[in-house]
Amino acid sequence: MAFDGVVTRALTRELHKCIGGRISKIHQPHHSDIVMQVRTPGETVKLLLSANPTYPRIHITTEEFTNPLEAPMFCMLLRKHCEGGVIESIEQIGMERIIHIDVRTRDELGDTATRRIIMEIMGKHSNIILIDPATGTILDSAMHVTLAISQYRQVTPGRPYVSPPSQDKRDPLAATEQEFISSIDWNSGRLDKQIVDGYTGISPLLAKEIVHRAKLANRETLWEAFSAVMEAVKAHTYAPSIVEHAGKAYFHVIELTHLADGTTTPYPSVQTCLQAYYEGKALRDTVKQRAHDLIRFVTGERNKNEKKIEKLEQTLQEAHDADQFRLFGELITANMHQMKRGDTELVTVNWYDEAGGTITIPLDPLKTPSENLQAYYKRYNKAKNSLQIVSEQIEQAKAEILYLDGLLVQLGHASLKEAEEIRDELVEQGYMRDRKKRGPRKKKDTRPELETYVSTDGTEILVGKNNKQNEFLTNKLAASHETWLHTKDIPGSHVVIRSREYSEHTLLEAANLAAYFSRAKEGSQIPVDYTLIKHVKKPSGAKPGFVIYEQQRTLYVTPDEALVRQLKANASSTHSETR
Repeated sequence: MAFDGVVTRALTRELHKCIGGRISKIHQPHHSDIVMQVRTPGETVKLLLSANPTYPRIHITTEEFTNPLEAPMFCMLLRKHCEGGVIESIEQIGMERIIHIDVRTRDELGDTATRRIIMEIMGKHSNIILIDPATGTILDSAMHVTLAISQYRQVTPGRPYVSPPSQDKRDPLAATEQEFISSIDWNSGRLDKQIVDGYTGISPLLAKEIVHRAKLANRETLWEAFSAVMEAVKAHTYAPSIVEHAGKAYFHVIELTHLADGTTTPYPSVQTCLQAYYEGKALRDTVKQRAHDLIRFVTGERNKNEKKIEKLEQTLQEAHDADQFRLFGELITANMHQMKRGDTELVTVNWYDEAGGTITIPLDPLKTPSENLQAYYKRYNKAKNSLQIVSEQIEQAKAEILYLDGLLVQLGHASLKEAEEIRDELVEQGYMRDRKKRGPRKKKDTRPELETYVSTDGTEILVGKNNKQNEFLTNKLAASHETWLHTKDIPGSHVVIRSREYSEHTLLEAANLAAYFSRAKEGSQIPVDYTLIKHVKKPSGAKPGFVIYEQQRTLYVTPDEALVRQLKANASSTHSETR
C-alpha cells in the first residue's frame, strides 16, 4: 500500500499542530474508526484514526460521520481516559507505520496521568490501542487479538503491550552509499523489490519511483536517486499528490515521475491529500460491510422475479393456444355422432381452413366423446382466463425488478444512515421482517436529510439518495415551478433545481448529478429528462419513489465525478459562509 513509512513521517510532522491541543470530544462511528475533536490554538480539528482493514489511516479530516446512538465500549473507555486531556506528543516509531499519541490527563483520584494511543497501520492487522505507558499495560483496543489469532502478541485488556514483530530492515535515512550499494544484488533483478525488502518504510510504489529516477539503474545512479529521495524526506520537503493512472489512483508525498503519463492532482498538505484519496472509498467499504446482507437480499429478490417472469412467459405461450382448444371443441361437437370411447384421434374437415384441409384432433381413449369435448373447453377457458392474469403478473414482476434495481442503485451511493432508511423501507413494503424489538414504540416522523449541491453560478440543487428522500423532495419540498430531473428509463435519483430561473450551465450540472447518481454512472451520453415539478405525479398505489411525468425534454450528459465533488464543495463553502 502507498501509506508507507515515508508518508507516515510526513503526516506525523503535520500532526504536530495538534500538540498542546485539548481533546474535547471522542466518537466511534464504526468499530474500526475513532474520531477525536481537538481544540488547538486558533481552530478545532477532527482527527480520524481508522483501523479499517482495507483503508487504515490517520489524518485530520473535514468528513461528516454518523455516530451510533450508544457509544461502543472502546469509545467509552477512550472518553474516560482521554476526553478533556491535552496532547503532549505525537511521534512516529522509527520509519514504521506506527504513531504514538501521548495524552496528559487526570485519573480517577484527580492525579495527573499519561495515556498513550497507539495507531498501528498494518493493513488487515491495523489497530488502535490505548495503553498506560507507566506500566505498559493495554487498557483496551479497537481490535482484540487473542492467542487463537496470534501466538506472538495478544492485544487484549490487561496484557502488556508488545510492539509488532520487527522485520529487521535497515533505516533508509541512515543509509550510506557504501552500505546501500553493498546491500543490492545486481544480478538478482527486481531492484525495486530489493529496496522494499531491505529498507523499512519504503513501499513498492516509492521503490519503483526510485528505480525509475535512476534510469540506467547502475550503482551510481541508483544510489543518487535513493539518496535524493531520502534527503528530501530528511528535510521534510514533500509534494503530496494523487495520480490517476491506467484506471487506478495512487498517492504519495514524493512526486511520482514514473506515472507522469497519468493525471496528477497536487495538494497543499498531506492531510488534504489523504482525505481526498480515502474519502468515499472507506465509506463505501463500510457501507458494503454493514449492508452486505441488504444488497444480497435485494439482489436475491430481483433474481426471484426474473425467474418468475420466465415461468409466466412460458405459461403465457401455452395460453396463446386457447383458440386451438376452442376449435377442437367445436369440431368435436359437430362430429360427436361419428365418435366413440376408445378413439385416439378425430380426423375431420377444418371448416375454418379456406383450402378445405383436414385436421387431426388428439383424443383420450379412456374418455367418452362428451368428456373429450368438456376437457378441451375446460382447457380453452383456463387458457383464456390466464392470458389476462399472467400478463398482469408479468407486469407486476417487471415493476418489482424496476423497483429493486432502483434500490441497488441507491445502495451503491448510500451512506450508513441512508442504507438503514432503505432497510426500513423494505420492512414497510413487506419484503423483510422488522429486526427491532417488538412492543409499542413511537415512530419518529423525521424529515429526510437531502444531499445539497451548488452549481457554478450559485444555484442550489437537491438530490434524493433513496426513495424516502426522493418522495419528500419531489412530492413535498419542491415548489411547482422548480425543475425536476431524472435519467430517462434508468433507475436513479430525483434531482431538483431550487430556482425558477437558472442558466443553461446549471441545467447541465444538475443533469450530470442525475446521471452520476443512477445505474448509468459509468456510461457516457446518458439521457436525462427534465420538466417542472407540477408535471410530475405519483400514481395511486405506486411503489415508493415511482412517479410519472409529462412535457419533459431530454438532454445527454456524461457523468463527471470531479464535477460532482466540486458541486458538493461549493455547497460546503456556501454553508460555511452563511454560518
